[in-house]
Amino acid sequence: MRKSTMTLLAAILAAPAWSQVAPLGGFYYGQMPAPTGWEWQSPDSVAYNKQLPHAWFFSFNNVEEARKVLPEHSSLWQTLNGEWQFHWASNPDQRPKDFFQKNFDASKWDKVQVPMNWNLAGIQKDGTYKYGKPIYSNQRVIFQHAVAVGDWKGGVMRTPPKDWLTYTDRNEVGSYRRTFTIPADWKDKEVYINFDGVDSFFYLYINGRYVGFSKNSRNLAQFNITPYLNAEGENLVAVEVYRHSDGSFLESQDMFRLPGIFRDVALTAKPKVQVRDIKAIPEYDDTYTNASLKITAQVSNLSTKKAKGYSIAYSLYENKLYSDENTLVPGVTVTAPVSEVGKNGEIEVCATLAAGNKVKPWSAEAPHRYTLVGELKDKKGRTVETFSTIVGFREIEIKETPADKDEFGLAGRYYYLNGQPIKMKGVNRHESNPETGHYITREQMEKEVFLMKRGNINHVRNSHYPDAPYWYYLCDKYGLYLEDEANIESHQYYYGDASLSHVPEFKNAHVARNMEMVHATVNSPSVVLWSLGNEAGPGKNFVACYDAIRSYDLSRPVQYERNNDIVDIGSNQYPSIPWVQGAVKGNYKMKYPYHISEYAHSMGNACGNLIDYWEAIESTNFFIGGAIWDWVDQAMYGYDKGVRYFGYGGDFGQDNKPNDGMFCMNGIMRPDLEPKAQYYEVKKVYQNIGVKAIDLTKGRIEIFNKNYFEPLKDYQIVWSLWKDGVAVIKNAPLQGAKNIVGPREKQQYVLPYEYDKLDPASEYFVKVQFLLASDMPWAKQGYVQMEEQLRVRGAEEKAPALTQVAQGGKLKTTKEGQYTVIKGDGFTAKFDNQTGSLAGLQYGDQTIIRDGEGPKLDAFRAPTDNDAGIGYPGAWFQYGLYNLHHKVLVSNITTLPDGRCQLSFTVESQAPEGSRQAYGDRDRTPEKVYRFDVDKKKLGEADLKFTTNQVYTVYPDGSVELQSAISANRSNIVLPRIGYALQLPGDMKNYHYYGRGPINNYNDRKTGQFIELHSSTVAEQGIMLPKPQSQGNREEVRWCALTNDRGQGVVFIADSTMSASALPWSQQEMTVAAHPHQLPKSSGTHLHLDAKVTGLGGASCGQGGPLAPDQVRSGSYDFGFIIRPLNIGRAMPAHINETAQVSAAGEKPINMAHSRVGKVTLSTAAKNRTIVYSINGAKKGQVYTGAIDLRAGGKVTAWYKENPALKVEMTYPKIESVPLEVAFASSEEPGSGSATRMVDGDPSSIWHTMYSITLAKYPHWVDFDAGETKNMRGFTLLPRQNGANGWIKDYEIYVSQDGKEWGEPIVKGTFARNAELKRVMFDKPVQARFIRLRALNEHNGQDYASAAEFTLIAD
Repeated sequence: MRKSTMTLLAAILAAPAWSQVAPLGGFYYGQMPAPTGWEWQSPDSVAYNKQLPHAWFFSFNNVEEARKVLPEHSSLWQTLNGEWQFHWASNPDQRPKDFFQKNFDASKWDKVQVPMNWNLAGIQKDGTYKYGKPIYSNQRVIFQHAVAVGDWKGGVMRTPPKDWLTYTDRNEVGSYRRTFTIPADWKDKEVYINFDGVDSFFYLYINGRYVGFSKNSRNLAQFNITPYLNAEGENLVAVEVYRHSDGSFLESQDMFRLPGIFRDVALTAKPKVQVRDIKAIPEYDDTYTNASLKITAQVSNLSTKKAKGYSIAYSLYENKLYSDENTLVPGVTVTAPVSEVGKNGEIEVCATLAAGNKVKPWSAEAPHRYTLVGELKDKKGRTVETFSTIVGFREIEIKETPADKDEFGLAGRYYYLNGQPIKMKGVNRHESNPETGHYITREQMEKEVFLMKRGNINHVRNSHYPDAPYWYYLCDKYGLYLEDEANIESHQYYYGDASLSHVPEFKNAHVARNMEMVHATVNSPSVVLWSLGNEAGPGKNFVACYDAIRSYDLSRPVQYERNNDIVDIGSNQYPSIPWVQGAVKGNYKMKYPYHISEYAHSMGNACGNLIDYWEAIESTNFFIGGAIWDWVDQAMYGYDKGVRYFGYGGDFGQDNKPNDGMFCMNGIMRPDLEPKAQYYEVKKVYQNIGVKAIDLTKGRIEIFNKNYFEPLKDYQIVWSLWKDGVAVIKNAPLQGAKNIVGPREKQQYVLPYEYDKLDPASEYFVKVQFLLASDMPWAKQGYVQMEEQLRVRGAEEKAPALTQVAQGGKLKTTKEGQYTVIKGDGFTAKFDNQTGSLAGLQYGDQTIIRDGEGPKLDAFRAPTDNDAGIGYPGAWFQYGLYNLHHKVLVSNITTLPDGRCQLSFTVESQAPEGSRQAYGDRDRTPEKVYRFDVDKKKLGEADLKFTTNQVYTVYPDGSVELQSAISANRSNIVLPRIGYALQLPGDMKNYHYYGRGPINNYNDRKTGQFIELHSSTVAEQGIMLPKPQSQGNREEVRWCALTNDRGQGVVFIADSTMSASALPWSQQEMTVAAHPHQLPKSSGTHLHLDAKVTGLGGASCGQGGPLAPDQVRSGSYDFGFIIRPLNIGRAMPAHINETAQVSAAGEKPINMAHSRVGKVTLSTAAKNRTIVYSINGAKKGQVYTGAIDLRAGGKVTAWYKENPALKVEMTYPKIESVPLEVAFASSEEPGSGSATRMVDGDPSSIWHTMYSITLAKYPHWVDFDAGETKNMRGFTLLPRQNGANGWIKDYEIYVSQDGKEWGEPIVKGTFARNAELKRVMFDKPVQARFIRLRALNEHNGQDYASAAEFTLIAD
């Protein structure tokens, strides 16, 4: 045993002479009578008298106990959870300093239940706070700090801004006390107290005596308390917990910051000669059939004598799959002799347990577990200690693979588990409960695992700290691949020189936190990756962490997204989809294999384009997979006048700062673990089958089993045939030559429907479903685990024209002031001649549209968090899209020869004024929401407006057809939607539709929702989020209907398909509400019928907005729908098909589109029409054959040759210049680094790739659109002028005609390292419309890219 002195507060204290040197720096030991009070501000001192880290395992009295593994089955374990006395102080000076004394009177203290986070435990239903306030922060620590080298030296007690929580509650202290009694049969044993989680620092006292301290909040803090115990009777434990310590600098995770004893507290007993630690590493031979366990035990002797002649006997028990029942594996045993262990000594004992082919492999697909039982025996063969741990047989390798050995024929460096290049389909998971904070019950953990298994999630990144021990037990048992991550996140200092990763004083803490994690979970088969931490800088402290891990465990690779150079695999966060599509090919200059540690930021209504990520990831083996950020919304319950709600950053008082607002609401689950819409998309995208059509005229399909180990044997595969949204063949068993498809196999099947006998007037789909064939722990038999829908064919016969079926008496048309009123048999329709809208509609005694609430052009939605992330609402507010006013420019009313009435309007829609979008998440206060009244500004002719040519046709039975041609005077503004909004009475509360569902979906988040007939109430159409925002949309809707409880109502039938939503509130009402309970009482059913709705994307963090095909750009759109009366009574909603199966027969208007280069395009949705036009009032028209060059400006008048009375006209200004526009950027820093700044003419503004929330990696690129084909001769690039960060070094230039196909680079080069304007001329001119600047690296070697201005040199 070596002796040393410790360096804790080196100038003040010295350790007793017998203190041992710990293998981990910063762990100190001694017999100090009292703490100095500086321990929580001494970063190089990690712990005092805390036991060295070890695996999560327990001692038992016998083998039968040990086979059950969990501590509650051991008579040598005793919980200290339950009632404790508690005192809260807002700062250390107010704490009861002698609370630990045995004679201290704590009788008036509160009694609380431990585990708990005291901020949450103290929230009262009247909205007051008894024990401080919960606070959410993303990057910043919640005490005073600055991004500067050495800032940490100022400590945690500095004075922050007056409106910060820590101004008054500078450093909260929670004092805990309780008593306990040691069982009589623990006599002569070593007794330990175990804290699984205390945030962030604590002192421990037993019976009035100081024991030690710990400051790693999320790993076991274990203390040997044997010397401090009373010989008999009660013992007193006192714990003093500090909210902040120097450890808090390393615990700035993106989460609510919540102090307290928040995990289990327990006592354990062990013999004096004991197995202190156990490591069992599985290995396979080259064929993956013969397995073994490499076992290393640390045997300690705490007795006063030498321990001689000891041995450890190991046996193996096979656990039933998904069960704790186990049986002995015969013949798989080994006994290892223990060399002599001196008193107070420790030795390492190694053994190999040869299991051969008697064991089954562990994987997430089939998590076969085994219980390893060890018996430490003395020289007489008497069992001194029995212990156990769960193991699983799986081997992880990273191997260079030749092309002929790869499924995709690509040579590369790949990740293998048991010889297979698996895919990890994951989520990041914080421990979060809205009522208890970071205390998670076992029941909740199991519920979460089951929800993940139901949702086809097979991977979890434990972000950003090790989880409660029982979590690993469940993941081992039910099969989840875990990335275990050290409790380190110090991004408050970003990633440069100020980063703590460079600071020597924090090296001990970095290494200790990693090694405490690794020791604790090294035996868990579910842990398949180690992570050094998250967003904590690239420095040498992490090199030391990596070296320490690899010296202890070589069985798993290590990742760290901030410095791929020092670890085993590559990783990053929030890459754009185009970046991933390029990177998966394996030819980027980066470390493979690759794991995306965070992606698809699921903030609010989110997870757009998830399928695009996975089509790329599954196309090769270079990417292991990724983990969505994140699993569950991190809300905490707040109270507003007795109403409980989900609170987020800023909700807990005016001083609830620093905070980051809604940025904690990023789950695919709501805070109460109810699924958000994105959960269902994840389930579909992550499923491990593929079903594709081979020849559906013959019913032939192909099934691909994406599993790597398991055949599709646990499923009943059924298929259904759907006609017009209704199943006509349901759950027919799939039959074929091979009913069980093996792993990575494809098999074709024939579905025995008769294609030739399908109704030519109907649309057909097939649905193939994989139902659980028997009960599983996470779901009952029959649960739909995976499914796919394929379109068999569309209707081959056009539905009857409305003129054929919409029969009735003669229509009567009258003029009533500004309205035209049309009456027929049993209906009245009223049209507003000033706004061009259907202003009222009555069918029988049922009001369908109340006065003024009919369809009007609409282009607004309540901003989603992803909309806000990319800045879309800026333009929406600027142009007042929330308040469009409508003005008729031209109108015409005609009674057609067949009795129909036709009303045509040219309508101009523009807001009278716009405003500035000023809402942001940073440091919000409870009342802070979106507002429409900030910096209001009147809008003029040059501002965005829409011109719509509308034609209403009214039919004798009351059917109303609207056909519209919508155009905008400004191009390429991303709009949230384009279509019509209307309001129906509140009794129209039953919603039926034929389209994608049942869960709300968007263009880029719809693969998990199938085209069927769906019904629900309007109130159930959205999944309400903690911050109301756009929701409830449905895509590819053929028709939708609203009815009252009597079955009376109306059906809206799309010309082809439309986007539709029906909600109890308007988009404007949802915009200005901070929480659902603040929404007003519903005024009716708000219906949107849209030509197109912008998707969701993932711009709340990194990914970017929806891909171009999923965006609505201001331009031209043709859109039409039919309104028909409906009365289905109590019949099934399928009867609505009878009313809805009609086709439009009304006139369709001409659409005019004006490009930014002055080209006018005329189009129509009508068939067999000839468009004629004139310029500037010319008397003679000419037949339209192609785009009209109107760069000089002028008026265009257009009409049908067949119907010259229906004229439309538009006047356009002269085009003075055509600037470049940014079409796409692979990465942008939100708010301050938009790529549009490269074309704004301002050399002081810059494009900068993302660096704050995450660090995007090279290559980076920006695509520019010249608006038309140009003769490109070169370009200029102005680097940023205010510093060298991001100066591009090597680059490539590509060109494209369509912005999709780019070919090979036309220029490669290197920019000089200076701020001067770069001018590059091509060897020869090139004809193209789009040009791409692709940056390959940066002069300073960092991953940033920046630029001030980019201009095209062209003829």
